[in-house]
Order: sequence, then structure tokens, then C-alpha cells
Amino acid sequence: MKRMAPTKTHKQMVDSWKQDPEFNTAYEELDTEFTLLREFLSARQRTGLTQAEVAEKMGTKPPAVTRLETALSGNRHSPTIATLKKYAQAVGCKLEIHLVPSKAV
Repeated sequence: MKRMAPTKTHKQMVDSWKQDPEFNTAYEELDTEFTLLREFLSARQRTGLTQAEVAEKMGTKPPAVTRLETALSGNRHSPTIATLKKYAQAVGCKLEIHLVPSKAV
């Protein structure tokens, strides 16, 4: 009988991939998008709203909210600030954008 390798957790896989400098650079470039996605999903989860309910509050259709949340997890398209504000309002938040000095200026 063939023995299967132990399953790695997501964190373990990412940690091993981060050993590759090219992966690390690409991962760091997406940090802003990942942070924003986590913020949006956390806000929606705190309110207990579904994507359909957020869409209704935004005055749009559920697939638009799905596309927005999906877009934030990759470089598919950049949503407008107006769209981000509508989403924030729908989940009971206020959108704030801050510029943070980078390490290399």
C-alpha cells in the first residue's frame, strides 16, 4: 500500500514558498490587496451579511459583490473609490485611505 505524505497547512505551504525570492517579491506586491480583502471580508462577517444582502444595500446585484471581493484578491481590476465607499457603507463602515511611508524612500 502506498503511503501518503502528510498534509501541510496553508501557512506551512506559504512559509515554504516564501523561501523563494521571486515568490516573496510577488507576495509582498499583493500585500495591499490582501489586506484590503481581509478588511472587507471581516467587516461583512462582523455584520453577518451575505453577499446578496450587501448587494441589496449597495443597490447592485450579488454577482457584482462577488466580483468585487474576488477582484480584491488578485490583479483582475481596480474597483473605484465610489464602489469601495458603497461597500463600506453597506457593512456599516466608513472607508478611510491612508498613505504610509514605505521603507525605501
